Amino acid sequence: MSSEIEETGTRVSERGAATRGALLQAAREVFCEEGFAQAAVTDIVAKAGASVGSLYHHFNGKADLYLTLFEEFQVRQQDRTREALATVREAGETDPMRLFLAGASAYLDGSVSEREISKLFISGDGPPGFDRIMRERLRKWARRNAALFHTEDGGVNEPLVLVLTGAMIGAVSEVSLIEDESTARELAASIVKVLGTIHG
Repeated sequence: MSSEIEETGTRVSERGAATRGALLQAAREVFCEEGFAQAAVTDIVAKAGASVGSLYHHFNGKADLYLTLFEEFQVRQQDRTREALATVREAGETDPMRLFLAGASAYLDGSVSEREISKLFISGDGPPGFDRIMRERLRKWARRNAALFHTEDGGVNEPLVLVLTGAMIGAVSEVSLIEDESTARELAASIVKVLGTIHG
């Protein structure tokens, strides 16, 4: 009997996870097509083959869907940069700028690979206050990477952090807006080369 209950619970949780995933995928498509402001909850649930009730069971509404998509994208971006850093470190790289460039390159690569959703997040068409969240997240990411650049007194090279942060915010914005993937990749590679010429 208990195994039947467990099996039923597993099926229910699997169904719930599938519905949640379908809602997120549908929201991604609708937001990318319509923008956040114009996107309708009814369009999202119709595309997901779900109900309005199920959307509000999994999410607090349209803004929550958008922010969840953003958080998931940022997790993927962090995974990309972490993997890139681990790879170059394993190859024996210790130079702070080369380590930063490996992370920056991976981050820009993610912005190119997922241009549609990256463009959505930098478009300015999000829930109230989202532009601040986006800027803060990019700032944190760049500061974390720029912390590779320690000063002789053990601090962090603040001017370098500011320059690299500003450059990355601009770079993500530019590569996300380019329709053609190969052109976007060329620009990203050129940006990384230019970043490599910056010295603290």
